[in-house]
Amino acid sequence: MGSFGGLVIIFASFLCLFLILGLIKILHKIWWTPTRIRKLMASQGIRGPPYRLIHGNTKEISDMRKEVMGRPQILSHDVLSVVQPNMHTWIKIYGKNYLQWHGSTAQLVITETELCKEILNNKDRAYPKADTPNFVKKLLGDGLAATTEAEKWGKLRKLATHAFHGETLKSMIPEMVASAEAMLERWKFFEGKEIEVYEEFRLFTSEVISRTAFGSSYIEGKNIFEMLMKLSSLLFKNAFKVRVPGISKFFKTSDEIESDKLEKEVHATIIEIVKKRENKAGTEEKDSFGSDFLGLLLKARHSANDNQRISVDELIDECKTFYFAGQETTNTLLGWTVFLLALNTDWQEEARKEVIQLFGKQTPNHDGIAKMRTMNMIINECLRLYTPAVYLTRKVEREVKLGKLIVPANLELVISTIALHHDPQIWGKDVHLFKPDRFSEGVLKATNNNVGAFIPFGLGTRTCVGLNFSTTEAKIALSMILQRYSFTLSPSYVHLPLHYVTVRPYHGVQVILHSL
Repeated sequence: MGSFGGLVIIFASFLCLFLILGLIKILHKIWWTPTRIRKLMASQGIRGPPYRLIHGNTKEISDMRKEVMGRPQILSHDVLSVVQPNMHTWIKIYGKNYLQWHGSTAQLVITETELCKEILNNKDRAYPKADTPNFVKKLLGDGLAATTEAEKWGKLRKLATHAFHGETLKSMIPEMVASAEAMLERWKFFEGKEIEVYEEFRLFTSEVISRTAFGSSYIEGKNIFEMLMKLSSLLFKNAFKVRVPGISKFFKTSDEIESDKLEKEVHATIIEIVKKRENKAGTEEKDSFGSDFLGLLLKARHSANDNQRISVDELIDECKTFYFAGQETTNTLLGWTVFLLALNTDWQEEARKEVIQLFGKQTPNHDGIAKMRTMNMIINECLRLYTPAVYLTRKVEREVKLGKLIVPANLELVISTIALHHDPQIWGKDVHLFKPDRFSEGVLKATNNNVGAFIPFGLGTRTCVGLNFSTTEAKIALSMILQRYSFTLSPSYVHLPLHYVTVRPYHGVQVILHSL
């Protein structure tokens, strides 16, 4: 009995030691490390809202966003206070660069262009991509947009660059035109009436991605798009929820369980499309996987070269990224551009004149798209006012000097794209007005040679690889709309830009179509 009692005491002692060590680890994460970082940054003049145990500032940010949602909205392009109310408030209080907290993770928010440029150019490889949050990883995987591994990123970047540039991009134009024609065929039923274009552009961009990148139709990719939309809803819902450290490993919320299920279903559906392409290639010439994005991914998957070969998981992650990101960014760009042209009919007419001059009544072609000047100015101004990605995140790999600041390892860096694009010190007193002609002499002239001031698609080596794909697609759709219709903003339109993965029009974009 005595030996048994001794074993119980030993077990209890080990359990107590385990609990104490666990408690020390948790305290180090949620109290000691935040306190050390806060003091270090404060000594350099960087302040911010007070850190609160476990939650950091997430509850305040969430409350600010809810307050904005319930507020009567006015039709203004001054959107920082609506899209990122916390940044709008805290920049005023603490300055252009300040410290905020996502749970116990310190985030240095940066809106100084020189520092942004230094981080994004990342010459000393001190600022890699920040670790991807769990819900984002389920949505996009660990592909080109998310991966932090330099070697893996380089391999995937090379593949994507080949898929969405040059002659490959040029060969996609007929499919983009065909998708736009299908959309405009539906629009015939709305002539002289109200139409909600944001949803129309969602269908159009989904069709384009399916046809150009995966050689299929929207119907075939419909389930994938719907599941990814559900995952994006879960991401939005959980963006500012912080779990107690250690607990999330053992207990999953209903949203986490649902996201796991959706992730597996997306994986299985993409595998089906992949197998169908592989089987088709097996009955034809060797290596005939096709020249679209999926074909290039499959060639890399079956490559004999170890340096070029990608895994099945990498292939699926790239598919997820382009299914969602390729659709989402162009959808919002088109929605906001039509909104701005419906409000500014003088610029709508200027854009139409250019389209007629370049294409007449014919469908857009590569040479004409390359010559578009007015459309470029309009798209740039739309990307400035309604930036799809409101911020970019990086992390500090090791203690390093950033400008005049000494920043510690593992600090997250948040570059507020939307704050940069709405800074009156960069753009002038008319910063919140729609003025495409500010880009008449190019981006550098518009920003007074301030390279880091206009970064809708990022900057440096990680500039969005889909930039040319997205803008070409948008120019084709807008050109074909302008050839057939003029449009004005509907009285039923309610202005509420919302940060929901990208900056979306929360209530859609309603316009009245006028046939030409």
